[in-house]
Amino acid sequence: MAEEDKNGAAEGLPPPPPVPPDFTPAKSEPEPVKKKAALRLPMARRGLGNKGQKIQILTNHFKVNVTNVDGHFYHYSVALFYEDGRPVDGKGVGRKVLDRVHETYDTELAGKDFAYDGEKSLFTIGALPRNKMEFTVVLEDVTSNRNNGNSSPAADEGPNESDRKRLRRPYQSKSFKVEISFAAKIPMQAIANALRGQESENSQEALRVLDIILRQHAAKQGCLLVRQSFFHNDPKNFVDVGGGVLGCRGFHSSFRTTQSGLSLNIDVSTTMIIQPGPVVDFLIANQNAKDPFTLDWAKAKRMLKNLRVKTSPTNQEYKITGLSERSCKEQTFTLKQKGKDGEGDEITVYDYFVNHRNIDLRYSADLPCINVGKPKRPTYFPIELCNLVSLQRYTKSLSTFQRSSLVEKSRQKPQERMQVLSNALKINKYDAEPLLRACGISISSNFTQVEGRVLSPPKLKTGGDDFVPRNGRWNFNNKRLVDPTKIERWAVVNFSARCNIQGLISDLIKCGKMKGIMVEDPFDVFEESPQFRRAPPLVRVEKMFEEVQSRLPGAPKFLLCLLPERKNCDIYGPWKRKNLAEFGIVTQCIAPTRVNDQYITNVLLKINAKLGGLNSMLTVEHAPAIPMVSKVPTIILGMDVSHGSPGQSDVPSIAAVVSSRQWPSISRYRASVRTQSPKVEMIDNLFKRASDTEDEGIMREALLDFYVSSGKRKPEHIIIFRDGVSESQFNQVLNIELDQIIEACKFLDEKWSPKFTVIIAQKNHHTKFFQPGDPNNVPPGTIIDNKVCHPRNYDFYLCAHAGMIGTTRPTHYHVLYDEIGFSPDDLQELVHNLSYVYQRSTTAISVVAPICYAHLAATQMGQWMKFEDTSETSSSRGGVTNAGPVTVPQLPKLEEKVSSSMFFC
Repeated sequence: MAEEDKNGAAEGLPPPPPVPPDFTPAKSEPEPVKKKAALRLPMARRGLGNKGQKIQILTNHFKVNVTNVDGHFYHYSVALFYEDGRPVDGKGVGRKVLDRVHETYDTELAGKDFAYDGEKSLFTIGALPRNKMEFTVVLEDVTSNRNNGNSSPAADEGPNESDRKRLRRPYQSKSFKVEISFAAKIPMQAIANALRGQESENSQEALRVLDIILRQHAAKQGCLLVRQSFFHNDPKNFVDVGGGVLGCRGFHSSFRTTQSGLSLNIDVSTTMIIQPGPVVDFLIANQNAKDPFTLDWAKAKRMLKNLRVKTSPTNQEYKITGLSERSCKEQTFTLKQKGKDGEGDEITVYDYFVNHRNIDLRYSADLPCINVGKPKRPTYFPIELCNLVSLQRYTKSLSTFQRSSLVEKSRQKPQERMQVLSNALKINKYDAEPLLRACGISISSNFTQVEGRVLSPPKLKTGGDDFVPRNGRWNFNNKRLVDPTKIERWAVVNFSARCNIQGLISDLIKCGKMKGIMVEDPFDVFEESPQFRRAPPLVRVEKMFEEVQSRLPGAPKFLLCLLPERKNCDIYGPWKRKNLAEFGIVTQCIAPTRVNDQYITNVLLKINAKLGGLNSMLTVEHAPAIPMVSKVPTIILGMDVSHGSPGQSDVPSIAAVVSSRQWPSISRYRASVRTQSPKVEMIDNLFKRASDTEDEGIMREALLDFYVSSGKRKPEHIIIFRDGVSESQFNQVLNIELDQIIEACKFLDEKWSPKFTVIIAQKNHHTKFFQPGDPNNVPPGTIIDNKVCHPRNYDFYLCAHAGMIGTTRPTHYHVLYDEIGFSPDDLQELVHNLSYVYQRSTTAISVVAPICYAHLAATQMGQWMKFEDTSETSSSRGGVTNAGPVTVPQLPKLEEKVSSSMFFC
């Protein structure tokens, strides 16, 4: 069951309205039916693989026993209203209200426990006494961010009266009306059916109920909940990643159906939270300022909106709505004196707190106040009295520095991770959860043991001899590349990087010679003119190109570009775009900090691949002896979609499809990249009919290139590797994307019907593997296709790479469709082999190379978009206008000379 997509469709829908007796349905005009093949469904497992050396492995799945399978879960819809009948829209109130219903109306509810999802659904074991029930409950001080609406805290009280008093007043309590109505009945038997491989809507719902019970259990312990993960408020779990942001370590837990029964998958999980404590400390860290007086308050206001603070000395909790226009010692409000009618006195916030409340303010006088009131009726607090509450999520995307800091600080060695997970089971006390007990559920505290197999690494071919990589790695010391190119007609451009360029060039020439690459002397080194160093990126690139064009006799074949900072600097995108889209020049960017032989070798590997060479290949590919692939023309596709970062809703998503070329090779690829609507996961440009004879889609490009580069052969087999889709989207890949690919083939030739194999690769799951009694990660080539895999579907886990740091994350491959007819061993072998053909590195990688390449191509071309002039689309940037969705700007096409190159390498 998909993790991300569980909160999808029919959650808590009321029953449909009754049909009136005299109703006659209107007849709709039938649309002309296009004959559609039956829906494809994910295929069943074809058996298990046998190759490889057997190995015992532990995994973070804990066996679950279920004894009560005869009962039913009852699903009820929950609706909450204020006493004036307005629906409650705020998050976070629901759980408090339903806890109160549970306490107050225990007998009316026949003493039943709830599993409540915090929003609109509630589940019980067995039915409640009635199908529709209404309750009224009163909560004291429910959202402490609403105070009584006066213009400043406690403004209606005498100066010596404590705020505490206000809380006991009637207006601080709120009544709620709660409606609970029957929605559906789910047999627990469905769980048993799912374990036999008969999954249904019911079994997914039943497992969802179990997951909701776990979430509720965590919520009762005061955890922050993020989908299926929860985070305790314990500073031991926090790591500072800079910028006022902390990584908070918690746990993921979800019930999974597996071949060996139901299991609870528990893993370590990390989310980002705002640094709790004084608001000012957070802002200084967030803006990297030296003190509160140099803060950018416009930025601070955006950052703070909707965060929750506790104010001292009363420890009341509020939600920040904004900042005051003026500083604390200038911002005034009206102080009504107790027992006196009339206007009251104008007083500054500073005066009020210092003189009326006798609170010493050290630095707030010249800073804005925090507003926790309504826009029309503000409520101000001096900033130093406000502390950010713990466990508030930080949802913006992390900077490169924060991300690397997080990775470094949150990695755990396998043994450490096992220890943490064992403790998690103890801390969580699932045996004490009444609903789990009522389902007859008990959870084992032992890691499940599975049998894995370690596949032998494939033999690789270089320019000299063949060799077998050891521990998933090899090097090119004293080895020639299998197909080296020539680096000729080239030049160096330097965007103000400080480095010994002549030394770098002679190292390239010397190192290239040893690898078999003939590197000519460069035509020239173009240094950026100092006057443009501060210019915008587009201008710097433009000026550099004018310089190159004026001094070179003709177009260069290759440009080596030295960037001033790391790879992610602003020049990168515009530079690549100019070279690849406008001029068709292959280019390699480097930001050399320390240059040694290994660095130079890595740069040469990338240049060689970009210029059409090949660094190493599989011996079986050369022979050619790959089962099902070498005998029949076969194209291999890698497909991926990359989305803008979490905060950006209007950045187009980028779909990339890489395809193999020059069959029988499976090491050479090209890429086609397109933009599409933001956050859309399905690729919508695979087939794009422009007229009766024209298809502008991605597949046509890939198929024509294969045909031309493979000696005028059409592929008879098409193997698709698709990244980044969750289980709930498998059917869309099989029915929407595969249909487009078939249409693109038919459009080229009506009579041509190739056979397809479709494989999904997933990295964002939570299954990990450990070697019992061994502190190291599982060896590269470890494959698992039993016990913790799906009861019916065809899936397997593969750790192709050697995990050097932290705990290896296996790739979870799902074979959805296989008309080609691979045996399990042949298919697993092919996937393993494809982890060894990645031209950029001398290691096996964790996921097949075509998917890695698709990811690289999408990321690189995403950089092209960053500096687009968005003026023509900016009018509609505000979101969807009535005229329809925002138009997605298209990426420029690659220039013909480089359109089939491995420019992404």
